[in-house]
Amino acid sequence: MLTFGTAILCVVLLAKWVSAAPAVVSFAPGSSASVPTSSEASTAFASASSAVSSAFASGTSAASSASSALAHTKSSTPSSTPSSTGSAEPASATVPFASDDPNGILWSEDSTSNPEPIRDTLGASIMGPQNVPIALQNPDLLAPPTTDEGSVQNAKWPFALSHNRLQTGGWARQQNVDVMPIAQSMAGVNMRLEPGAIRELHWHKTAEWSYVIKGSVQVTAINSDGQNYLGTASAGDLWYFPPGIPHSLQATDDDPDGTEFLLVFDDGAFSEDSTFLLTDWLAHVPKEVLAKNFKTNISAFDHIPSRQLYIFPSAPPPDDAKAVSDPQGTVPSPFVFKLSQVKATELDGGSVKVVDSTTFPVSQAIAVAEVTVEPGAMRELHWHPTQDEWTYYLEGQGRVTLFASSSNARTFNYDAGDVGFVPASFGHYVENTGNSTLRFLEIFNTDRYQDISLNQWLALTPPDLVKAHLDLDDETIARLSKTKPVVVGPA
Repeated sequence: MLTFGTAILCVVLLAKWVSAAPAVVSFAPGSSASVPTSSEASTAFASASSAVSSAFASGTSAASSASSALAHTKSSTPSSTPSSTGSAEPASATVPFASDDPNGILWSEDSTSNPEPIRDTLGASIMGPQNVPIALQNPDLLAPPTTDEGSVQNAKWPFALSHNRLQTGGWARQQNVDVMPIAQSMAGVNMRLEPGAIRELHWHKTAEWSYVIKGSVQVTAINSDGQNYLGTASAGDLWYFPPGIPHSLQATDDDPDGTEFLLVFDDGAFSEDSTFLLTDWLAHVPKEVLAKNFKTNISAFDHIPSRQLYIFPSAPPPDDAKAVSDPQGTVPSPFVFKLSQVKATELDGGSVKVVDSTTFPVSQAIAVAEVTVEPGAMRELHWHPTQDEWTYYLEGQGRVTLFASSSNARTFNYDAGDVGFVPASFGHYVENTGNSTLRFLEIFNTDRYQDISLNQWLALTPPDLVKAHLDLDDETIARLSKTKPVVVGPA
């Protein structure tokens, strides 16, 4: 058991230790300079002194004298002052600073050496077999950046891995929740038609949105009021059919190879194999019923197909094709939008075109942004408040990190022909990692395009509040943009 004299000695030694110990360091937001202070050590000592004094009630006067001496030392120590760069109160560092370790892409598809899951001192070589071409396309899955953490569902699907439905006159392949479960809100189809080939008359329970990749397509449709429509969508153009609207698609011969296009549907469980087809329906209706419905002889249906045609060859439509004369008139809002003729908004490092119901009124369920990002540039850090993003990469190579909250983040690499998916509110960016222009479509299940820019958010937040979070200096704060950069050019 400690003696009274020993307790007094402990108090005196602790007092000397406080006066000699290094100051506790804190940082002031907005300043790189450290401000020394001994207040935290003084407080700790005062608590220890009080505990010793309580244990030896008979020696309180001596302990009190020592404590008074320490209190005098504490009061004479200069207090810390706010940084000259702002009026925010100093904030103590409660977690380590973020690492400066490099996290770039470790190899490209053109690399000649075998990729290995090694980043700096982490990881080890692969001893067994590996699919090298797949590994070369996905460097950030095999050797992820150290900023990746936790778990995020797979958000990449190459159409090259989709089963292809081959038909006389074309083909079709799809992506839905069966192959990418994270994409619950939208699904996609990549379709090809030779000149004149027809995707037969059909309709869907979902809306159908399309972007023409190459060639041109003549579309026809009618609405529930009996108003009809005929139009042509060329490369870079869009079409949209609301749910249940019957329509057809036919490749023109404007391009000697025909056409290829992307289709997007506002349901992740959509299947291209489960659409309502004209020939499929009539093949499953008794011919007596058909004759009665159309008030004709049953022999009129001697040559209807016994099963669905889906895609089949035909002669190309004439260039001057017109809609059939309609006593009800034509649809009030066209089903085709000439996006190819819209001037892009030029940005620092790229460009953007946005189309939603404000410019394409019939498109009530799908909005799109067509984005280009030049080498060394990036689609800025941002998120979409309430709508998932279904992304299609048209050209180039890109890198995306998804931030899913709760310290969950994962990085994916994309090439032309790949599908990406970003759930609503997930923070992300799109970085051009290649040597050519990166071009992609951001597609949303909504009538209005929306995004929130991290740069703009910080610029429009009180500077002292930003400094308190990130310890940014005045120069960095001043460079924040009060308008959305959208695309950020090389530094």
